[in-house]
Amino acid sequence: MTLITRYKHNPILTKNDVPYEVATVHNAGVTKFGNEYIMLFRSHKLNGRSILGLARSRDGYHFKVEEKPFMEPATSGIFAEYEAFGVEDPRITCIDGEYWITYSAYSRHGVRIGLAKTTDWKTVERFSLITEADYRNVVIFPEKFNGLYARLDRPHSEINPWSIWISYS
Repeated sequence: MTLITRYKHNPILTKNDVPYEVATVHNAGVTKFGNEYIMLFRSHKLNGRSILGLARSRDGYHFKVEEKPFMEPATSGIFAEYEAFGVEDPRITCIDGEYWITYSAYSRHGVRIGLAKTTDWKTVERFSLITEADYRNVVIFPEKFNGLYARLDRPHSEINPWSIWISYS
């Protein structure tokens, strides 16, 4: 049984599909929402700051990008300091009808992982920074293991640059 096959018409989304000016499109996270697919993708504005765009599709191949970015670096509050260089690399997990988004928050403090949530893909609420510095990605499992939530972490340090860890809560 083949679970995944490469789509012969790749790429399914390029910077030319984005209705606002961006230099790149990459590192997407995709989820099913009702009868459509939602794609959060990383882009860089022309000033170099990274943002998260949102695209929708009925078939998972042909996506239409929303008119404005879904998440941009915060401009006030605690998140502004830790997202100063951008928000990147979204991972999406649906738990009980709520969509939890982990993303990389870049700043002079290094890279940390932020946690945000949406229920409608129109609004997003940031909750917390959930790692120390020098983490590149986190993905949360949608089901508990022995009563505990689990996540895969990808810390990135000089000592151990390419490891993947699992942690429980």
